[in-house]
Amino acid sequence: MTHTRYAFIKANWHADIVDQALKGFCELIPADQVDVFDAPGAFEMPLLAKTLAESKKYDAVTCAALVVDGGIYRHDFVAQAVVDGLMRAGLDTGVPVLSVSLTPHHFQETDHHIGIYRDHFVQKGREAAQAALMIGETRAKIAG
Repeated sequence: MTHTRYAFIKANWHADIVDQALKGFCELIPADQVDVFDAPGAFEMPLLAKTLAESKKYDAVTCAALVVDGGIYRHDFVAQAVVDGLMRAGLDTGVPVLSVSLTPHHFQETDHHIGIYRDHFVQKGREAAQAALMIGETRAKIAG
């Protein structure tokens, strides 16, 4: 019997917040079943996700990033490109690629906002783990 493995990609921007998604993820999926990879930022995650999915080593690939509105249009472009790229990686490879990539409307680097988003990323990490497990269970039922 093969051991189920999961890949988890974390964008390095706002790592103190983004890393909390991994914490939540590992509350439901044991850390010894999770291979963790760092990406420079959110924009680089889809290619890495596709590469990991193509390896067929993972039952699911989860990606986490915080794309903040810095007052310029670039955040919208990055957020859309990331979500589209992650979806495409999953569809192209047949391996679930899950997103904990968030683009808040309002984010300021204050203790208050950092605390809110750190907590939120823990919850979103749990939700990604639940989704990975559910997809795996459904696929196992389909396979018979």
